[in-house]
Parts: sequence; structure tokens; C-alpha cells
Amino acid sequence: MDKLLIRGGRPLAGTVEISGAKNAALPELCAALLTADTVTLDNVPRLQDVNTMLKLIRNMGVSAERGEVAPSSVILNAAALSSPEAPYELVKTMRASVLALGPLLARFGEATVSLPGGCAIGSRPVDQHIRGMQAMGADIAVEHGYMIAKLPIGADGKRRRLTGARITTDMVTVTGTENFLMAATLAEGETILENAAQEPEIGDLAEMLIKMGARIEGHGTSRIRIQGVDRLHGCTHQVVADRIETGTFLCAVAATGGDVVLQHGRADHLDSVIGKLRDAGATVTAGDGFIRVQSQGRLKAQSFTTTEYPGFPTDMQAQFMALNAISSGVSTVTETIFENRFMHVNEMLRLGANIQIDRQAAVLEGVEKLSGATVMATDLRASASLVIAGLVAHGETRIERIYHLDRGYDQMEAKLRAIGADIERVS
Repeated sequence: MDKLLIRGGRPLAGTVEISGAKNAALPELCAALLTADTVTLDNVPRLQDVNTMLKLIRNMGVSAERGEVAPSSVILNAAALSSPEAPYELVKTMRASVLALGPLLARFGEATVSLPGGCAIGSRPVDQHIRGMQAMGADIAVEHGYMIAKLPIGADGKRRRLTGARITTDMVTVTGTENFLMAATLAEGETILENAAQEPEIGDLAEMLIKMGARIEGHGTSRIRIQGVDRLHGCTHQVVADRIETGTFLCAVAATGGDVVLQHGRADHLDSVIGKLRDAGATVTAGDGFIRVQSQGRLKAQSFTTTEYPGFPTDMQAQFMALNAISSGVSTVTETIFENRFMHVNEMLRLGANIQIDRQAAVLEGVEKLSGATVMATDLRASASLVIAGLVAHGETRIERIYHLDRGYDQMEAKLRAIGADIERVS
């Protein structure tokens, strides 16, 4: 099993190319199930989760190949889809597999999708997905660990289409919003999504669906209106830049010091994070298609509370906590999205951080330095936080179980090494 070895204490300088967003690429790969035409996605990151999703849709009979000239492109065709099923063997490591439910129901009238897995950061129930699809006319049973969804059979002997509905979720759910959005594009009539998630990745998915012929209004707000159409066609679409990868590198540079330009970074997708970095004392400037971060000396710790977009993202909590751990002052980090998202704290304590946990809040008293040690990654974003901590720690840090990191970061160690980090992957 691969590990990362980091010898900390080096400032970072240079340029980093930000990859396409994992959380946009995964639903957009599923969106290709909505049409029999060819769909080309550009700027698709090279990640384990993307590979898992490609394996999943290929298992259904979809043609999905990386471009020979441009490996960041994926060419998809679901004309010969033969098995509308997402089996447990392919779903157990990735929650995003539930995103196949909406497109399969919309186009084929039936779907069998295993209850999903993923990071052990807390309860992420699928009941919102089930209720939404039921509101659109689907019959769904949960049996033997699978969601078995079917639409009624009409007088012509064929399965009926989904019907438009007003869907109001009990909670803001990103994957739920994406599932309903894709399903509604081929439903009969109008669908209105209330309490919809507003993440940039949802807006990017909506823009792709519009290119395919969907009629969507209000994406980027909490109320999305979709007028169903009879069919969708193919398109070419570029995946939006990954705001969480961008934020991770911003925190890494702020923690270690230095001067780095993040190409393709979108500052308008990271207002809350960039605001906290500036309050901490880092200099962050942005232009068309880039963000520059400069940091010198010890920064000031910042308190924050995670919340739905456009608030401070839960996916950046662990990385900013690593910065707070070596900043001056006391900070409080409150996690409101997932109940188990402080599992990285025990590993940071091994590196010398001073952190106390009180239910859903972590109180940090910044220390002047961390000391290298062997630590274990517990989930995707925890992995990134330990990398940042290792970059500032004195001596050598060994991070085990980095397969979590490979699920969501495209060649992170190579990118860090190119801007001055002493980091290597060992088997």
C-alpha cells in the first residue's frame, strides 16, 4: 500500500495547474446516460473515483474511453446500454454512484442501485433521493441493500415516463439536487426543486444539460425550475475547475509560506475560504483564470463554521484546521454538516497540534511548530490536511493509507513537488 513521505519546512513557489472538479465530473459522467448520442467531457481529472465511475457505467454497457490525444477528455456513448444496474461491488467505495439512479429512471424507466459507500465521515442517507423520485412517479423498494426503482407500465406495455413534481427536501443535499435535476430533464411537465443546493458543481452540471437540450432555470439558487423534454442530444462540455483542490493549495501555501499562482482557479467559487485566508494575513489576488497566494511569517488563527454553499465548505474544514494548528492564537472550528468529520484530529495530535474536541466543535491553540511522525489518513479531506501539516512539520512525516487522497486529488504529490515541496510516494 502506497505511503507519502514528506520532509517539511520548505516554502512553496511557482505555478500549479488546477484540475477539473471531482464533484462536477462524477454527475456529468452519469448525465451521459440520458442520451443515446455521444458526449465528450474535457478537463476530467485523473482520480480513483472517476475511474470507479467509468467502470460502473461501462458495466452497464456504456462506451467510455479516455481521449488518445487529450487524456483529460472522456468520450461516452450510452446508445447500447444493456444493464441499468449499479452493483454493490462497484458502489461500495463511492457514494456518488447513487447519481446513476435519476438518469437511469428518466431514460429507461427502471434502475437497480446499491446503497452507496464512501468516506466514513458520517451519515449520508439516501431517503431524500427516494422521496424525490417517488414524487415523480417511481415505485422504489429497498431490498437486500439495493434501491429497486421502476415506473409503472402503461396501456401500450411500455414503462411510463417520470412526471414533473415540486420537490422540497428536508435538508440541502448536493447529490439529491443533482439526481433530481438530471431526472427532471426527461420528465413529463415541469419540476421545481425547492431548497436546492447551490454549489458551483450543480451549476456546471446544469450548463452541460442545457447544452444537451434541457430547459433549466434558476441553477445557482435555492429554487430550480426544469421543463421536461422528449429527448436530449450529445454535447461537448469542459468540467469546471476544482474549488476544493484550489482551496487545499491555498491553505498549503498559506501554511508553509511562499508565492504560488493557481492556474484555472476560480476565486468566485471560494469567497468564504479566501476571506478567512486574508483575515489570517495571507495575500490573495485573483484575475481571469488564476489565483495568486502569498504568505510570509506566522498567520493569525481564524474561527469558522461549516455550512452549505456559499458558506464555508465542509470539504475545506480539515485543511484550514491544519493551517490554524500552526497559526498564532486560539480558534474554534464548528462542523455542522457531518458528525464524524474530526477523525483527522487524533492524527494531528501525533504531529504536536493542540486541539480539544467538544461535540461538533474543535478548539485549537496554535503551536509554533509541528514535529514529523507517522500518521494515518482516515478519509479524503483528512488526507489533504495531513499533507499540509506534514509540509510545515519539522523532520519527516509518513502518511499511510493515501488511497483516500487518490480518490479526490489529481497527482497531488507531483504538483507539490513542482513548487518546492520535499515529498515522495513510496510503496
